[in-house]
Amino acid sequence: MASACPPAATTQPTLPSGPAVFKTVPYAFMLPEILCGTWVWILVAATSVSFPLQQGWVMYVSLTSCLISLMLLLSYIFGFHRNSNNWKVLDSLYHGATAILYLSAAVLQANATIVSEDSIKPLLCYQLNCAASFFAFITTFLYILHAFSIYYQ
Repeated sequence: MASACPPAATTQPTLPSGPAVFKTVPYAFMLPEILCGTWVWILVAATSVSFPLQQGWVMYVSLTSCLISLMLLLSYIFGFHRNSNNWKVLDSLYHGATAILYLSAAVLQANATIVSEDSIKPLLCYQLNCAASFFAFITTFLYILHAFSIYYQ
């Protein structure tokens, strides 16, 4: 016997596009991620690089994640996602992987800062390394917040 009630339609939350990207919680983290990530690679580029492998990894992670996050933000603003559920999975995977990579870069930058403290380098390079370490950890935290807020949404 058929039921008299039609099946309930499942409502999926829509992905934001346009200016609404900056008002929703997981996607509002994207602009601060980009800005703090930009500060990381600007500050590392401004120092005299004492440890090319460590700070090279920091530059690579910060620059590529900044560019990919910018492209992802622009795709959300222009509505390229067309409200597909695959974009949520892509966004969550990207931000989760980038959070892990940024954590490794932040630890390496902090190590380069600690080791450069004992050298005879000018105080300005040490201060720039400290600021780069600070912003690297802030950016890591933002990527972790974004990944978990997408996952639990």
